Amino acid sequence: MEKNVALIALFAALIAALGLIPKITLGFGVPITAQSLGVMLCGTVLGSKRGGLAVLLFLLLVAMGLPLLSGGRGGLGLFVSPSAGFLIGWPVAAFATGWIVEHWRGAPLALVAGLASMIGGIIVMYAFGIIGLSIALEKTLTEATALVAAFIPADVLKAALAGMLTAALAKARPASVLSRAGTIKAL
Repeated sequence: MEKNVALIALFAALIAALGLIPKITLGFGVPITAQSLGVMLCGTVLGSKRGGLAVLLFLLLVAMGLPLLSGGRGGLGLFVSPSAGFLIGWPVAAFATGWIVEHWRGAPLALVAGLASMIGGIIVMYAFGIIGLSIALEKTLTEATALVAAFIPADVLKAALAGMLTAALAKARPASVLSRAGTIKAL
């Protein structure tokens, strides 16, 4: 139990640390940040439950006002901003990414983790982000989808990086990749 809590806190801190990499804010108010790589890694390394909880912990700290998002942003106001859908989708994205890695065992881990990051960390996250953007900016879903197209190249690169990092970690310390542990233990 204590190990799980420590890992969840560690990966919440990883997401925060990735916020130190400067953001690139697009004209419609949603920044490109490295923090979505942290969300992907939460799923690929910790698995679905622990990964989702790590992201939820991070978002709780942000909601409490800690300036942990890229650019030193924090507070409840972010959850009604154009970025709100992406933030709300982060724990679901980490959970989906982790679930795929936990259950897809027939291929090399780098490939599985990379594809899981694309499915969970891009498709799932974008579904939430597009809906949130549509609501916040009063755009149609098609217009909001066109706006987020600018994120795709960077997110595909982050997904590939998450796959490579997860595979490298598994090679160096196999027991540390909990998404691939022999049995998934309850929290």
